[in-house]
Amino acid sequence: MTPFRTAASAPAHSGPAPTPAALLRRDDARDFLLTERDFEQIRALIHRRAGISLGSHKREMVYSRLARRLRTLQLTDFASYLALLEADDRSPEWEFFTNALTTNLTSFFREAHHFPLLAEHAKKVGRPYSVWCSAASTGEEPYSIAITLAEALGDRAGTVLATDIDTQVLAKARSGVYSADQVARLSPERLKRFFLKGTGPRTGSVKVKPELAATIAFEPLNLLAPDWGIREQFDAIFCRNVMIYFDKPTQGRILERFVPLLKPHGLLFAGHSENFSYVTRAFQLRGQTVYELAQSVASRGRP
Repeated sequence: MTPFRTAASAPAHSGPAPTPAALLRRDDARDFLLTERDFEQIRALIHRRAGISLGSHKREMVYSRLARRLRTLQLTDFASYLALLEADDRSPEWEFFTNALTTNLTSFFREAHHFPLLAEHAKKVGRPYSVWCSAASTGEEPYSIAITLAEALGDRAGTVLATDIDTQVLAKARSGVYSADQVARLSPERLKRFFLKGTGPRTGSVKVKPELAATIAFEPLNLLAPDWGIREQFDAIFCRNVMIYFDKPTQGRILERFVPLLKPHGLLFAGHSENFSYVTRAFQLRGQTVYELAQSVASRGRP
């Protein structure tokens, strides 16, 4: 029997003042040594692998997230961990490293003003309508997109390619299972139409219905990869709250690569704190954090 049914509805450390020789910045209360050199190397590696720019204030985050890997691998310091990574550029550990340092903050219908605009655009364009969600995280955003398209165009009228560099969150997204708290802001109508309610050991959770899940393809993708393997064009691209982790040159390169993947009159959705106008001239602002191809680009014509 399926466990889902159709829904009806740190203490401070004291010690001597640091000296220039104390750039090790070791905290004796901690399990592992993270030197300044180690931290700078980690910043360089994650930038090289994923384009993520970690500020100097992220040291505590880096320690807490990577310390788990050191414990799992039974290593004694970060230098040993970094040596393990750099010994093999194809080591499976790189995936754990990248996953650990990727931030995933999301919710259903986050930045809600985008979705009525998406629905309006989808109705204007008609079916089939395709969207690329380039930072799928744990799935709330691509499922919100799919729900919007189903409501605007009917079931199975839209498709969503949902990608993320973090394979762990993609696994969560594919499962389509969420706690009651995670869907608390969804209307009873949406919960009934698009989710199954958990029973037995799944009580208190919901699962996306197969009909909606079938409209989404979840795939791993690194935006810094030389070839994304995407050969289709999209009516809309969601790249929200992603660019804030990249430096300006990286942002510009990614945005330029979006150009041939967006259909004429397609839309590019950005995060609330992102302004692409200062990064590239390929896109022009259409609405609140919503962009379209600039006239000069659109008039060139693309294959």
